Amino acid sequence: MVAMVNIPETVTAGTVVEVKILISHPMETGFRTGPDGTLVPRNIIPEFRCLYGGEEVFRAEIFPAVAANPFLSFFLRAEQTAEVELLWTDEAGQEHSEARLLTVQ
Repeated sequence: MVAMVNIPETVTAGTVVEVKILISHPMETGFRTGPDGTLVPRNIIPEFRCLYGGEEVFRAEIFPAVAANPFLSFFLRAEQTAEVELLWTDEAGQEHSEARLLTVQ
C-alpha cells in the first residue's frame, strides 16, 4: 500500500496542525462481481489510528461504503517534538504505517 501524507515538519508550540493522508487501497466491499461472475472478496481498511508521541490522538472506524483510496483529514495540537505515526491494517492482513517527525519550536 502506498500513502501520501501531508503534515508540516516544523510548527510553534500549541499550534493546531492538520494531518492529511491519502491511502492507495481498492476498498473492496464484497458486493462487486469480477469478470467471471463471482464475488470479489471484501477487503477494506476497518480501522485507522494516529499516534503522536506514542499516545493515540485519533482513531477512525471505516465502513465498506467508503470509496477506494480513502482520504482522511484531522487535527492535533502540537505540544512537543515527537513522531506522528499513522497505522492501519486491511482485512487481507496487510499492515501498514507511515511516520513523520513533527518538530515543535
